[in-house]
Amino acid sequence: MTENSEAILRDVLDRWKTAVDAHEPQQVAAQFTEDAIFQGLHPYSTGRPGVAAYYDAQPLGLAAAYRILETRRLSEDLVLGYLAVDFSFTDRPTLAVNLGVLVRRTADGWQIAHYQVSRLA
Repeated sequence: MTENSEAILRDVLDRWKTAVDAHEPQQVAAQFTEDAIFQGLHPYSTGRPGVAAYYDAQPLGLAAAYRILETRRLSEDLVLGYLAVDFSFTDRPTLAVNLGVLVRRTADGWQIAHYQVSRLA
């Protein structure tokens, strides 16, 4: 029996959120594939070191709340997700973004292979 695409995304994103909320950049990066393409709100990077550096630079108290808007099972080992994410801070207004992810099954389980944030006006 194949796993539900929303359940796969929720599992990966819950691990991502836990690490973001705890300000654990290496744990955030561990949710990504070795060759992940990562596009936050700064220039893109590839691989886990770029993900870790991005989240290490985020302020303490950053927290993520996400809502899955759409999912697609592209293949047995690939799930596409489109989400609304609110990043809250201790010292400034919440930042609402849209997030597109591709989650790929690897030898280590499901991991994020592509992450792209967009801000819509």
